[in-house]
This record gives sequence, structure tokens and C-alpha cells, in this order.
Amino acid sequence: MRVLVTGNDGYIGCMLAPFLSERGHDVVGLDTGFYRDGWLYSARACKFPPTLNLDLRHVTVDILRGFDAVVHLAELSNDPLGELNPDITYKINHHGSVRLAQLAQQAGVTRFVYASSCSVYGVGGGDELKTEESAPNPQTAYAKCKVRVERDVQALAGADFSPTFLRNATAYGPSPRMRFDVVLNNLSGLAWTTKEIKLMSDGTPWRPLVHVLDIAEAVACTLAAPREKIHNQILNVGDGAENYRVREIAQIVAETFPGCALTLRTGDQDNRSYRVSFDKIKRHLPDFRCHRTARIGTQQLRAVFEQIGMSPEIFSHRNYTRLKQLQHLIRTQQIDDDFFWRN
Repeated sequence: MRVLVTGNDGYIGCMLAPFLSERGHDVVGLDTGFYRDGWLYSARACKFPPTLNLDLRHVTVDILRGFDAVVHLAELSNDPLGELNPDITYKINHHGSVRLAQLAQQAGVTRFVYASSCSVYGVGGGDELKTEESAPNPQTAYAKCKVRVERDVQALAGADFSPTFLRNATAYGPSPRMRFDVVLNNLSGLAWTTKEIKLMSDGTPWRPLVHVLDIAEAVACTLAAPREKIHNQILNVGDGAENYRVREIAQIVAETFPGCALTLRTGDQDNRSYRVSFDKIKRHLPDFRCHRTARIGTQQLRAVFEQIGMSPEIFSHRNYTRLKQLQHLIRTQQIDDDFFWRN
């Protein structure tokens, strides 16, 4: 397939695009470049695609002609960032994503793979497993936009346009365009740089986790699947064994970084808590399975930290936290109030 990957310069995208290229796809990237300053380690062995330096909101139907599939990652990418300016979050994440799907349909693109999120489940009701049929309960602008995009793009599905919605669990694992604002990566960075993990809660909320390369595997399997298996389907991406309480994630990290102290506190409790079922993806994509666990991902992160001699300054740098980087671009007037680049 000829595949356009939006957001290919991000944390997941810079791993996904080479992954698809290695499997024989003709990949082109599209990215506005908010996070290109961040480059944690060398990835010279990766085959990075040619990239269109373009804001999602400036895409035209002519740009999309000739592609067989669009894999759409390019959004404001987590809950705190989405709350920075909810109005802009809706313009980019909701309206921008739906517009992209509409243009793809007009251009004759037959497959549209949307990177959704298990965060749509929000407050999950104790230990109950959430399935794709469970009612979403989004708590943030980021998660609410995911639900709206799923709803509006599902309405576009037809004989010549097959969208698929991959609700990814919380990503983790090393990437050249690293993020330290996701839970396992953050705790691993704290363990390495401070020898201490302090949870600002009792660690009881549930989080499902998935390795960044297993997300790439899910996308590849979706592109390869027969149309009837993926047409207009919502699929949770992860593995049932990788549902953890936050304190269990912290314990895995503490065991991987010897001499690291772990403390729990009774502070502001994050009300987002959800356990997720991943049975449906096994039925629709029988070739997909998660090859990595949270423990393996933590060991990989430690190996990268050792290789690059990661310092506290690197770990805390704005390059690796989405909210810090966008605030920097706004403060230095590199982007305007609508998050467009200034000339």
C-alpha cells in the first residue's frame, strides 16, 4: 500500500513509519514539526520516510490523492496538553481529524486508521473490564475529542471508505522522539535520575499499557486485514495481562532500577481509572498479539538511559514533555494563538 502517516515525527509515529516501510509499504509522512527538537538517541538504522511539513489543518484533497491508506496520529497528544487550550484542542483533534477523513474519502483513499485511546473510558467503575461496547466516559477535552472523531468518522464509512479506530492503551517504551509524560516512561526516568519514585496518590487507579512497537504491529495488521474484518470497527489495542494499577507499574520500575525507593502518598487522586478487555482485537486481527510487557519495556528504557548517560537535565527538558514544548513555542512566539507557525 501507499500509506500516509500523519504525526510521523512524534513519539509513536517515528517508530511506526519505519515499521511499515520495513513491511513493504510505500510510506510518506506528514507533520507540522512541533516536537522535532526532541531526539533522545540515534536511530540511524531506521528508514524514515519523506515528510510533508504541513499542519493537519492545511491538508487538501489533492495532497491525499494516490494514497491507499491514511494512518492518522497527528493530534495534540495527551490530557494535560488538551486542557492547555480546550478550544484549540477541539479545532485540531476533533474538527481537523474529521475534515482529514472527509478529504481522504473524497480523494479515493480506501482505508483510514485512526489512533484513538482507551482514555475514552475515563472513570471505569472499579474492576469492571471495559469493552468496545462499553459506554465511553471521557474526562478531558483530549478524550472527548477521541469519542467525537470516532462517532463522526464512523458516519462516513461506505463501500469505498473503511475507517478503523484503534483505541490504544497507554503507550510506553523507548523512541527517538521520546516522551516522559506517559506513566511508565515517566516513572522510569524518575527512577534513573533521582533514585526515587514518589506517587502523588495511593496508586490504585487502573491503567492498561501497550508498547509503542505493539501499537505499530496493530496498525500493520489492520492494513493487512481483509476489509470485512476491520470495516468501521473500534478495537482496543493491548493485552489483558497488561492491565495494571499505577502502584504495580511503579513496583515494576523500582525492581528494574535497584536501589530506587518507592513511596505512596494520599494526595490528589486521579479519577481516571479503567481496566480494558482486548478480546475483540484477537477475533478481528488474529495475527496480532503484544510481544512486549511492561517489565521488558522498563528494561529497554534502562538500557537506553545507560547508553546515552541520561542526566536529570535531559529527563526534565521540554523536548520530552508535550505540554512544556507547546508552552515554549507559545512563549517564544514561534506559534500563534491558534497553534499555527509564525513566519
